[in-house]
Amino acid sequence: MDEQQYERAQMPQMPQLPKNLGRKIAIGIIVLVVLVLGSTSFYTVQEQEKAAILTFGKYTSTSDAGLHLKLPYPIQQVVKVQANITQRIEIGYRENNGQIVAVEDEALMITGDENIVSADAVVEWRVGDMEAFLYNIEDPEVFLVNSASAAIRSVIGSQPLDYVITDGKTVVQTQVKEKLDELNEKYNTGIFIQDLKFQDIEPPEGEVQEAFRDVTNAREEKNTKVNNARKYENDRIPKARGEAQALIEQAEAEKESRILNARGDVAKFNALYEAYKNNPQVTESRLIIETLETILPNARIFVTDGSGDTVKYLPLNELMNTRSSSSSESTTQPRGSGAQ
Repeated sequence: MDEQQYERAQMPQMPQLPKNLGRKIAIGIIVLVVLVLGSTSFYTVQEQEKAAILTFGKYTSTSDAGLHLKLPYPIQQVVKVQANITQRIEIGYRENNGQIVAVEDEALMITGDENIVSADAVVEWRVGDMEAFLYNIEDPEVFLVNSASAAIRSVIGSQPLDYVITDGKTVVQTQVKEKLDELNEKYNTGIFIQDLKFQDIEPPEGEVQEAFRDVTNAREEKNTKVNNARKYENDRIPKARGEAQALIEQAEAEKESRILNARGDVAKFNALYEAYKNNPQVTESRLIIETLETILPNARIFVTDGSGDTVKYLPLNELMNTRSSSSSESTTQPRGSGAQ
């Protein structure tokens, strides 16, 4: 064995690679890439969420709740936002684990008549426009706190304290929401303000607060009494109108009755007058007799002839009584019986 062959024998031999190793590695890499691409192509959106689809970093569409498919990363990305729930922002205070902590920098402000007032409010909001919400605003909570505080100060700063804490509270609340909507529209934040409610609007604690509380209580008592008076008025007026209508209808009925009676009396008088014109003496005698019967119902009636010395009379009462008795006896006698 020569020297070269000896050196070759002493050199370490390279291990032999298994057959088809390169092919297996390539298949493994492909499977890994497919799994990575597949895991980034499917995404799930919860019920309270909305998902914004970004293609190469640019907003392209919005997805609602459910299972969806997209192009794999880095072509498309998904940004999920709690868009289908109503969120709350406290102004002037913070609620932490059931405890309320006042934030005086936000709550204290000056009214139009240069008095200090403390105003606490709650803003309820949700996402309205996904694209504007993602690209036009950096921190929605900070924006809402600042814009709501600015709107509240602007409205309260133009009104007197007495009006703000009493009758004008509802009006002030409406005006503040309108200004907050204007700010959102101006900056196109994509936020939809559902409601703004004041929790408290009152002077700072102390004698001033007690004095205004007494004023508020007095006004509430006044409003209660006014409402009770209006309730009594609304109850009595319909009854009085009904009673007045009943009296009017009763008077109308009495009027019609008297008119009809008068017409009857006129007709009767006209009939008597016609009879009097035809036979004045007989009509006059009959009227005198009827009048006497009316005013002297128990008097006995005699018809006499005043000529001569001998009194001649016709006993009308006896004749009428005799005729009445005869009529009753003939009525009670049995049929078929004759005189014997």
